[in-house]
Amino acid sequence: MNYPAIVSRPEWQAGRNDLLKAEKELMRAHDALNARRRRLPMTEIVRDYRFASPTRNDLRLVDLFEGRDQLIIYHNMLNHGSDHICPGCSKYSDNLMNNFAHLHARRTSFTMVSRAKVPQIERVKARMGWTFPWVSCHGTSFHEEMVTAQDNASFGLSVFMRQGDRVFQSWFTSGRGVEQGSNTFGLLDLTPWGRQEAWEQSPPGWPQEPTYGWLRLHDEYPDDPVARRQGDLAPHVVPG
Repeated sequence: MNYPAIVSRPEWQAGRNDLLKAEKELMRAHDALNARRRRLPMTEIVRDYRFASPTRNDLRLVDLFEGRDQLIIYHNMLNHGSDHICPGCSKYSDNLMNNFAHLHARRTSFTMVSRAKVPQIERVKARMGWTFPWVSCHGTSFHEEMVTAQDNASFGLSVFMRQGDRVFQSWFTSGRGVEQGSNTFGLLDLTPWGRQEAWEQSPPGWPQEPTYGWLRLHDEYPDDPVARRQGDLAPHVVPG
């Protein structure tokens, strides 16, 4: 297994400063893309979809906004009657914030939607320890019309806006487009070995595995022998 070259601190600083220029260029390009996204037109959702939660089975799409102006929906692959929990959807779910107050402060709500019925959704949430909003669109064509219709996608991320009780879709993405909500990939991209997947342009000898081949549900990974051996994951205590 290979490692990056070892250089002096001044040499490292020069390389880091040079990369910073490219990083800033990429950030400005990303800002420009976001500006372009903000100027996309919207399309009205006229079908009367109904959703179910543990407390209600007649939620309208506008109800999922919880009175806010914008709504982000993650379309989870969990399907009615299937025992398969998608590792990719699970990783995305693991990365969701525990507190949506900052999102709410910007007049934006979040919920997850899937075709599984509520009892099945609640079993998965309990197993994985998730508390974010997740409703069922079982018995409707919501998933097919919002997700499958987009080049036969199986999962995705949608953004909606409302004007009173009128709801409009402003954006959709699937595949790698949902990575913005995943801090796992974002953090790994900052490391020398990256995601350690075969598609990455890495130097010879870098650890690489088939794309997504390593991904598991978070309770299906083998025990971490390093953490078990070192026992050093206890909270840091600041001396008084």
